Amino acid sequence: MMRIMGLDVGDKRIGVALSDLMGWTAQGLETIHRTNIKSDLQRIEVIIQEHDVKKIVIGLPKNMNGSLGPQSEKVIEFTEKLKRRTNLETVFWDERLTTVAAERTLIEADVSRKKRKTVIDKLAAIHILQGYLDRTNK
Repeated sequence: MMRIMGLDVGDKRIGVALSDLMGWTAQGLETIHRTNIKSDLQRIEVIIQEHDVKKIVIGLPKNMNGSLGPQSEKVIEFTEKLKRRTNLETVFWDERLTTVAAERTLIEADVSRKKRKTVIDKLAAIHILQGYLDRTNK
């Protein structure tokens, strides 16, 4: 049994989700409002320690044709720094449609645009992690 963390890494915010101990379901944990790389990584390390996280799944934003753009490169660079600090296994998950799915979920739930901004990253992290869990549990 191991807990897995899902991250949706953006320029302004990082959505954080955690799996249950059985690795079946993803729950949203929090949204980290980014200040600088050092404090962003420190916050993630605290979460890893508090929840005994053993693996990290990170959404990789690809272009619709599958190529990697400037945002992907930022995420890869962030992931390298995170790996060096935590020594945990990290896995990239194609997140092309996760933000779209998260947005649709919030619109269907009639969440106001202002409130959507505060939860969209966390919800995207849930979609990333749940996609990964569903694939690995088959």
